[in-house]
Order: sequence, then C-alpha cells, then structure tokens
Amino acid sequence: MLAFRQTGPSGGVPVVLLHALGSKAGTWDDFAGRLARRVLAVDLPGHGDSAHVENYSLDAMADGVAELLGDEADLVGHSMGGRVAVLLAQRLPGRVRRLVVEDTPPPPLEALGPLAPAQEPSEPLPFDWRLIDPIMAELRTPDPGWWERLGAITAPTLLISGGPSSHVGREPLERMCGLIPDCRLAIIEDAGHRVHGSRPEEFAAVAGKFLGPG
Repeated sequence: MLAFRQTGPSGGVPVVLLHALGSKAGTWDDFAGRLARRVLAVDLPGHGDSAHVENYSLDAMADGVAELLGDEADLVGHSMGGRVAVLLAQRLPGRVRRLVVEDTPPPPLEALGPLAPAQEPSEPLPFDWRLIDPIMAELRTPDPGWWERLGAITAPTLLISGGPSSHVGREPLERMCGLIPDCRLAIIEDAGHRVHGSRPEEFAAVAGKFLGPG
C-alpha cells in the first residue's frame, strides 16, 4: 500500500497527484491547497513514506496507484508521475475521468545512449537511490506500443509544458497530444521542468480550471 496525503472535503471524485523522480507527495502542497476538491497526493514506491522495494518499474508504480483510484478519479502527474498517470489512463479508461500531464517526456522514438550507473550516495536521500537506474532506463527506452495505446485514452487530457526553458521539447508533446482523442497542450512560458513549483499560480489556474469541481 502506498503512503499518501489526503486533504480537502471527504466527498466527490478525488484528484490523485503523482510526483516526479526523487520527489514526494509534499511537492503538491501548494496546488492541493488551491483545489476545493478531495486530493490524494501519493508517495510513489521508494519515495517519501512509501516502502522501498526490490524491483522498480513504471508498471509496478501504476499497479500501486490503481489500488487508490476507486471507481473514478482525476489524475495529475509530473514527469515520471506523468508517465505513470498515462499508463493508468491507457489501462483503466473507465476509471480515469480527467488527466493532467505536467512536462512529462514521452518515450523517445529512437534509443538514447546509456547513462552512467547511479552511485550509492554517501549521505541519505529522501528516496531509494536504487530506483534511479531502472526508472531512467525505462524512461529513455523507445516503446512503440506506448504511443499506439494513447488512442485508448478516453479521459479529456491536458498536457502542460514548461516552455523552452524545460528540457522536455515541444515537438514530442505535440505528437503525443495529436494521438490522444481529446487533448490540448498548454504552454507556460519560462516555467522550466517543475511548472507547479516555479509558476504555482499559472499552473493552478490552468490545471484547476481543467479539472473543475469534483
């Protein structure tokens, strides 16, 4: 079972928030406080208060989050969390009502060069350093099936880009947006990769309006 923070009223369709690699549920505190909704901010496996596990993968993370969704939920995911959110929307179209994907790089179309293995740090980290290698490898590996499954997403979808100052390019996001049946791309200029942190008001205005009431 994943650790999570629950805020807001007890009823209605929840908003489930999924953080980036190396982050935790607390990254969403500002955004959660701006929503008049029930919010579940999740610590993904190996992060925050969730357990460290033997093997890490995006599929396993999605499996854990699926247990929290109930019959219906709205999903918001940043970077790695966005990839997990997309997996859930592909697999569980009847249970994901709306989908917000923040500055998330889709799988590359061609293989990227290998990264140097992560070295065990000398100081404690707020996450399990062992997850870096398998998750980064998965994020950087081409996956044609992932692109094909975008057409299975039934949830209205909002992609949010941090603009040219982010390392996530606009072109792959536009390609992704074109393959999701009901999707639009919003660009928050000069926000960088962590849009909800660098431009909290703009992010909340765009994402909060899209999510609407519970």
